[in-house]
Formats: sequence, C-alpha cells, structure tokens
Amino acid sequence: MTNVEAREIWKKSHWMFSIYTQCLIVCLSRFEREIEVGNINNAGIELETAAELMLASARTMDLAGSFSQQVFQDQVRPMMMPPNVKSEDFSALMHLDHAHLMTVLKTIQPLYKTLPVSLQPQHNKFISAYKVVCASHKTVCEKFGGGEAGSLRAPEHTAVDMLDKFERNRLRLIDPNGQAGGGCPFHSNKSS
Repeated sequence: MTNVEAREIWKKSHWMFSIYTQCLIVCLSRFEREIEVGNINNAGIELETAAELMLASARTMDLAGSFSQQVFQDQVRPMMMPPNVKSEDFSALMHLDHAHLMTVLKTIQPLYKTLPVSLQPQHNKFISAYKVVCASHKTVCEKFGGGEAGSLRAPEHTAVDMLDKFERNRLRLIDPNGQAGGGCPFHSNKSS
C-alpha cells in the first residue's frame, strides 16, 4: 500500500463514518418521534436500524486502521496537525455532526429510562453495537500507538484511556438504567 493510498483510506473512511453519523442522527430522531406518538413497532425498527448503523461504523473504523503504524505516524497523523489544519488539538469531537449526535443522545436519554419492555431487545442490540464501535475504535487507536501516547486533543492522557472515558459517558446516555445484559443479542430472533 502506498502512502497516498493510506491517506485516501483514512480520509474516505472518515467520510463514511460521517455519513453513518448523519444517518444515525436521522434514525434516532425518528425513534424519538415514534415513541412520542406511541408507534412502538416503528420505534423498534428505528432502534434496530440504529444498531446496524453502529455496526457499519465499526467496520469503517476497521477500514481506517488497515495500514501500518509507521504509515500512520509518517503520513496520516501529520494531516491532522498544523499547517494542514488550523487547530493544534484537532479531533473528530470537533465535527458538527458529532456534536449534533451528542445533543440528540442527551435529548432522548429520558426515553431509555421508561422504554417499553417490548423494545428491550432492540435497545440491547443498540447498546451492544455501540460497544462494538468502541472496541473497533480502541483497536485502531492501539495499533497506531494510542495505548502509550495521547491524542492530538488530549496529549496528557493515553488516547485509549480517553476512549474508555468516552465509552462510559456515552453508555450512561444510551443505557441510563444500566440494564443491558451481556451476550450478543444479534443472534436472537428479531421481534415482530
């Protein structure tokens, strides 16, 4: 793989991740609306779709990490530093779509506290899919040295430690009752 190919993979995988983020915003907004009008079946479809979008995001993370640590250090990381960007502490957290998704997650958090029991399988799938995204992100980060070094945004903490913190905080948003069980719900029967 050439350095140009690695940079293109990095950029295009992040573009794909942005598209999945936008789709997730739409899906979760529709989930909220369906719950509010009492259309539980459609709410379940939206939550299940959100889980699938999360899994697609995880695969995109895997794609982003499909080259060597050396190529990342030499070719990719510099793209996220001045003079290539204006910020000294560049991060995907600065992305407007990510900020909007966090707003949506905070807005719908109360819905999870009183979620109908019939939606628990879809909710568990959504939570499990989020954990898969987190695991993929950490795997890529560790591959590129994030287990020992900080990110551009938070160089004083290892990047993996920061991802662990983000995961705990996001899980409190999507599973405020802490009811998601272990196991993989993706192998269970879909609800009707």
